[in-house]
Amino acid sequence: MADEPRPHRPLSAPRVSVEMREPRDRVRDFEEVSLGLSLADAQLEAERCRLCTRSPCMQGCPVGIDIPRFISALIEGDLERAHNVISERNALPAVCGRVCAMDEQCERSCILEKRHDAVAIGTLERFVGDWRRANPSAPTPPARSGSGKRVAVVGSGPAGLTAAQDLASMGHEVTIFEALHRPGGVLVYGIPRFRLPLAVIDEEIENITRLGVEIRTNHVIGRTTSLNQLADDFDAVFLATGAGLPMFLGVPGESLVGVYSGNEFLMRVNLMGANRFPETNTPVRTGGRVVVIGGGDTSLDCARTASRLGAHVSLFYRRSRELMPSRTEEVDHAIEEGVDLQCETTPIRIIGDEHVEGIECTRLGPGAPDASGRASPVPIAGSEFSIECDTVIIAIGFGVNPTVSRSSPDLEVDKRGVVWTDDHLATSKRGIFAGGDIATGGATVILAVAHGRRAAKSIDAYLRGERAQATAGGAPWLSDPTPPVGLI
Repeated sequence: MADEPRPHRPLSAPRVSVEMREPRDRVRDFEEVSLGLSLADAQLEAERCRLCTRSPCMQGCPVGIDIPRFISALIEGDLERAHNVISERNALPAVCGRVCAMDEQCERSCILEKRHDAVAIGTLERFVGDWRRANPSAPTPPARSGSGKRVAVVGSGPAGLTAAQDLASMGHEVTIFEALHRPGGVLVYGIPRFRLPLAVIDEEIENITRLGVEIRTNHVIGRTTSLNQLADDFDAVFLATGAGLPMFLGVPGESLVGVYSGNEFLMRVNLMGANRFPETNTPVRTGGRVVVIGGGDTSLDCARTASRLGAHVSLFYRRSRELMPSRTEEVDHAIEEGVDLQCETTPIRIIGDEHVEGIECTRLGPGAPDASGRASPVPIAGSEFSIECDTVIIAIGFGVNPTVSRSSPDLEVDKRGVVWTDDHLATSKRGIFAGGDIATGGATVILAVAHGRRAAKSIDAYLRGERAQATAGGAPWLSDPTPPVGLI
């Protein structure tokens, strides 16, 4: 006799707690903070889901995962089916289950959110992704026979990896070109190991290379090889180089020794092992006092990384804590780990002769609304103050590196260097498509995954002659030159 279906838990049932390492222990190393869920706890949390037919959570997911269907499979204990449902839409479940802004996306749309705690969709996705890591299956063969077409993917971040997997499954020969010595893009250099372990990234990438995808590292398109040469050698090209160009404040003292961009600081630690200096060749000398500027996930990552290097860390953000674009959980973790959060504060100048010696700041109050509708912070007269510090890390957002576009002047970009694309992610140059941060100016991992999936469909249609190449003329997200909300 078949088992009876497991019942829903009451609407008022509390969200299952995820075990976290103690702050006093985790701040001493770079091991993962969240320990995830057991199968029993994952199913207990899944039983809070109403499995509603309207499924607003799916509308909140940028890649449209059939959330009720994967949760239903999890409740039934069919983890293979749960993983297959997620993988229909997301090639990186173990990654996205850790770093997605689920509280701003799928979980915010959960019907329980208004009166109770939303179902922990991201945590359940991570559980299923980790189950697959522990129980690997044979690689999925290409859905179609070989097309004879060759596609170059520039960049091995979430957009590039997703597009490569989908294109290989469609029967195309795919080669990824990565500028750095290790594949993974922002997943590797931009997110600390205590949030996203290298083993998780490597295993997701291995699943993609098993499909026959080739990855060539140390290839800087625009330097090592021109974009035009790549377009001549391949039938189509997908640009997914991200947005790694750092932004600065424009205040005096930014050229002093001891000032880092958030990107450089995290890359030195994440990719070059600076936390192990002198065992490695890349140093990061933070000193005893670090100031981080910014309010997004990158600034929190920098602050928590600096804490693990032994510094006392202050984080300055120009708006209120409620308006911080970073995930609430990341803010809570940073404070637990000793980060001194000072909101409604901004730097005026960085103090020092050759090296950073301190920073002068001013308090801010609300001003007139900006383009996003939020009150623009304005300085409060007489509120200036200075503190001593040894290092300043500026993590206020990223721009698009112009290396690729400069190597191909006929590739249309806007004033910020964001590559123009049409609704199918085709650029102004025949056979070349673009997606992820290079086509948006900066977004999230899951939005980059969505772009990679969308680009693969468009490239496949283009290679099979089902759709003509578009011509330039403007894309909806490029009409406003203002950076996306949340970068600064």
